[in-house]
Amino acid sequence: MMEIFREFTFEAAHRLPNVPEGHKCARLHGHSYRIQLHVTGEVDPQAGWLMDFGDLKKAFQPLHAQLDHYYLNEVPGLENPTSEVLARWIWDRLIDKLPLSAVMVRETCTSGCLYQGKP
Repeated sequence: MMEIFREFTFEAAHRLPNVPEGHKCARLHGHSYRIQLHVTGEVDPQAGWLMDFGDLKKAFQPLHAQLDHYYLNEVPGLENPTSEVLARWIWDRLIDKLPLSAVMVRETCTSGCLYQGKP
């Protein structure tokens, strides 16, 4: 079994509507998001790889187009765009296209989440 990943970036604004009054994340702000898509499977003995990294890029491209330089709160399903909600949103849209094992979302250099699907 092998696991590979590809990382993507996008810029977007958001605010968190469900945080306590006065919380700084309730105000409109932006992030340089970093997304990692992890896939798991057997290495094809002929090709020598699990999957072409270009196929990961192609699968993520439509989502990138919906997220990059947008206000995430206006994207259907991201009305409360926490990292956790965003990771599950990405997972739900790609799980039928890729053998996903995890989606990592980083909204800063030091903060993010890892979603590994429903148990």
